[in-house]
Amino acid sequence: AFAQRQPQASMRSGRGTNRMPNNELAPDEAQNLAREANAVFHAKVSGAKIAAIIAALVAVIMASLCLGRYTCNPVDVVNAFVLWFTDPIAAQDSSLVKAIFNIRLPRVLCVVLVGAALAVAGASYQGMFKNPLVSPDLLGASAGASLGACIGMLLNFGNLEMQVLAFVFSMAAVGCAVWLTRIVKSDALLGLVLGGILVGSLFQSGTSIVKLLADSDDKLPAITFWLMGSFANIQMRDFFLVIIPMLLGFGLLMVERWRLNVMSFGDEEARALGNNTKRTRLIVILASTLITACSVAIAGIVGYVGLVVPHLARAIVGPNYRVLLPTSMAVGAMFLLIVDNVSRLMFATEIPIGIVTSIVGVPFFIFIYRKNLRGW
Repeated sequence: AFAQRQPQASMRSGRGTNRMPNNELAPDEAQNLAREANAVFHAKVSGAKIAAIIAALVAVIMASLCLGRYTCNPVDVVNAFVLWFTDPIAAQDSSLVKAIFNIRLPRVLCVVLVGAALAVAGASYQGMFKNPLVSPDLLGASAGASLGACIGMLLNFGNLEMQVLAFVFSMAAVGCAVWLTRIVKSDALLGLVLGGILVGSLFQSGTSIVKLLADSDDKLPAITFWLMGSFANIQMRDFFLVIIPMLLGFGLLMVERWRLNVMSFGDEEARALGNNTKRTRLIVILASTLITACSVAIAGIVGYVGLVVPHLARAIVGPNYRVLLPTSMAVGAMFLLIVDNVSRLMFATEIPIGIVTSIVGVPFFIFIYRKNLRGW
């Protein structure tokens, strides 16, 4: 029944192409495909793992609120929240409340959003492209956002206008990459990869031109620092600026996550199982680009989160995307929170978080990938 939905489907290379006379899959091949899909869709994950992940995320968030130049303990944080909501006037006179609500809370919320967004986008791309080395910037989203932000800084735009420009350029870059898929009509995935490489190179060249034109005493250092990634100047309005589009992107990916299980078998097998691969691919690209663009707009370039975290989540809960995507969000938020704490507390001067994620991500990825290669 699965095979008859798509008569033109063929089995993956290496397994043979045993076909019926009318070009349908043979009954034994269709049964094997259905059995594999059923095993993926109904993979069980223990409730203890889910509870442990949630508890670990809450603990890391609380630790991030406590750590800093003005140290405190969890009881102080809880008391600060109670005071803020029960007596706002008295809260304005408290140095601890000001430190938590004006500095730490906006930063923690934005780090959680960016970590979850990059991780879930990376996991979605890895499933859609069937490649463990894919990251959210594959289609040029980061390169487009970088060019938009650099142009904004060159033209003396405010922080809000710069973020909007970065978002627009990021969406435009991915739109160009999707449009260029017509170059390779026989293979949509290959066309997307090729389009992403071309567009990424083009927008990176544009960023280099902007850096060349920038004032070396003022604009160029600001552009260079932004490209390294940082949450140093995050404010609560940045969180409110991106929360709605990010929730929209998260929602789309959560709705489509069961189809990513089907897409992981390949386009032909996915069509044989009744999935509209073109529609699913466009929705995943749109949602992933939306949340990636928002992340780059407020934090700059933060690498390796979308590459490393999906492998770690896959090692914990397995390849079932119904569980893998929400787990990637939680693990990505924890990973980036820990790295952000290291970047702001290790030295007297804060290190750009993009540098720290690269230093931590490379050996971490090697370890996780070697352990989880068979699981992929």
